[in-house]
Amino acid sequence: MAKILLVEDNEMNRDMLSRRLQRKGYEVEIAVDGLEGVEKATTSRYDVILMDMSLPEIDGWEVTRRLRTQEGMQHTPIIALTAHAMAGDREKAIEAGCDDYDTKPIELPRLLSKIEALLDGRREEA
Repeated sequence: MAKILLVEDNEMNRDMLSRRLQRKGYEVEIAVDGLEGVEKATTSRYDVILMDMSLPEIDGWEVTRRLRTQEGMQHTPIIALTAHAMAGDREKAIEAGCDDYDTKPIELPRLLSKIEALLDGRREEA
């Protein structure tokens, strides 16, 4: 079972997305702000990180940059989640270190296909 870290400050988004992912067979842990996201991501192992980009404390862009400098975090897939789908945001997310990008409101089938593609890529590397 793949283990996902969901870094999301909005309680309704957290609850909805974590329940839906758990029903699909994923183990989900939650961080409610950027600092907790860094702490959890660096103290536990996750197969995928779903990173809200608009977070309190430190935003998802900075969390991702920090994680990419940590030993062992260079290859953990990170998917940026944002409601601010502006031109250039996908490129900005990739430059920050994210592997993929998805917009809110979350369309679960689309997000699941991105998660599975990243997990399949990791399996092929192993």
